[in-house]
Amino acid sequence: MGDRGRLKIFSLGLQHVFAMYAGAILVPLIVGRALNLTAEQLAYLVAIDLLTCGIATLLQAWNNKYLGIGLPVVLGSSFVAVTPMIAIGSQYGISAIYGSIIVGGLFIFVFASFFGKITKLFPPVVTGSVVTIIGLSLVPTGIKNMAGGVGNPDFGSTANLLLSFGVLAIILVMNRFFSGFAQALSVLFGIIAGTIVAIFMGKVDFSSVADASWVHLPEIFYFGTPTFEIGPILTMIIVCVVIIIESTGVFLALSEICDQELTEKDFVRGYRAEGLAITLGGLFNAFPYNTFAQNVGLVQLSKVKTKNVVIAAGFILIGLGLIPKIAGLATIIPPAVLGGATVVMFGMVISSGIKMLAAVDFTDQQNLLIIACSLSLGLGATVVPDLFVGLPQAIRIIVSDGIITGSLTAILLNLFFVIRTKKSTATFEENRSAS
Repeated sequence: MGDRGRLKIFSLGLQHVFAMYAGAILVPLIVGRALNLTAEQLAYLVAIDLLTCGIATLLQAWNNKYLGIGLPVVLGSSFVAVTPMIAIGSQYGISAIYGSIIVGGLFIFVFASFFGKITKLFPPVVTGSVVTIIGLSLVPTGIKNMAGGVGNPDFGSTANLLLSFGVLAIILVMNRFFSGFAQALSVLFGIIAGTIVAIFMGKVDFSSVADASWVHLPEIFYFGTPTFEIGPILTMIIVCVVIIIESTGVFLALSEICDQELTEKDFVRGYRAEGLAITLGGLFNAFPYNTFAQNVGLVQLSKVKTKNVVIAAGFILIGLGLIPKIAGLATIIPPAVLGGATVVMFGMVISSGIKMLAAVDFTDQQNLLIIACSLSLGLGATVVPDLFVGLPQAIRIIVSDGIITGSLTAILLNLFFVIRTKKSTATFEENRSAS
């Protein structure tokens, strides 16, 4: 491969990093501020999160006998774990968070073979619903960013809307009039152009770059020796199982996009890689990790399906985690610019889910009920987060996230109808034999 080819791979990998960067740094910022971490601790949390995202991505791309799904996936810190981590940290302390993450990751790693077998319980009506719910749950974040980001004094201003829709227009125009490499980089070009315009509008703050250090090495147990409490451990195991189910939907969506059929062994290797990534997150005091759905939208939009691109993204993330000064450059991208780009990718995730649902038999009333209830409850929990505020804390931790609520609804309803159908079939056969 020549220099031009390497530059293309690097550029496409960088585009993947930009696509997931906002989500990757948002989780440590939310959790760190909720737990009242100092500025120095928060800086470490962001840096180690990026580095671990890179390692986790490379683990999935490795694709050896034991690890790796073998698809162009990018891993990032899971939004599913945000509320449980804050709850555990507030009640048991930050050391209990990382003790529970370590155990949760090891649980997924050890029982990966079991999870590989139960993927048969996830037909297109479940996986399509889950992927659609993921996209629908992400869209509100993209829309809020288009308006300038929650808490921004000029939220919804004309300037923010012009920026976000300008980025959206660039992406659409490049996909309409260009092809090949230029079309594949449409999201990256949109973000860069939007950021340049934002600089002239006075919407870019370079202070985060100036204050960031040049080198920051990772430390095991940065926040102290982890503690192991039964309550947080059980909560995190449930969170990790939901993360695996979410990733299963993303794996299936990507397999369709890449025309690569997945076997039970592929899923087991993918689950092992995620379990190991989650465990590393606990050891380095980072986060549970899962396959990012927004990057699926980017794969579909760019039509670049090779693993070389996500391998490049993994090394870029590691570099950003080791050199906070460079990582700070990505933090200057205004929310409105990110919003214009991410709303397209989140919408593409929904499109992937709808495409998967196309394989569903819509003449079957049970399938319609599964889709209707899971999408309604998943979207409802996303737009009305106080829906379950009256439930006990242990249950509220599980259902407070729209993705978890919708996913569990789809899975449980499918099991309910499958069991009922099997029982009805068995009864019919018994009666026929008796007669």
